[in-house]
Amino acid sequence: MSKIKGKNTSPEIMLRKKLWSLGYRYRLNVAKLPGKPDIVIKSKKLIIFIDGEFWHGHDWEAKKPTIKSNPEYWIKKIEGNMRRDLANVTKLQSMGYKVIRFWEKQVKKHLELCILKIKEELGEADEQGT
Repeated sequence: MSKIKGKNTSPEIMLRKKLWSLGYRYRLNVAKLPGKPDIVIKSKKLIIFIDGEFWHGHDWEAKKPTIKSNPEYWIKKIEGNMRRDLANVTKLQSMGYKVIRFWEKQVKKHLELCILKIKEELGEADEQGT
């Protein structure tokens, strides 16, 4: 587990490069905010998380029964991550932030749709969808 990257993953870098090229300026992994968000666009009060599918429980009810190696540990760990994620989103929203969460594979496969969602959240989407 020590080799698992917690920041600067390839989907994070892809999304950050695209945001930067569009003129958005942001901060990374702001430790003072709950959940240490991956990307913070402070001027717009927008938080973006890019979550790994395994660690954050993507399609959890289908995946949970398939865990064969040390299921007691992993089920407890992932469900704890999911509870913590929900609590952090609630805290951030109570602080006035908008929160967007993407799965890593969403960013890898559909980067432009992720950018469109961010622009929509900021009220900046145009007719072309970019």
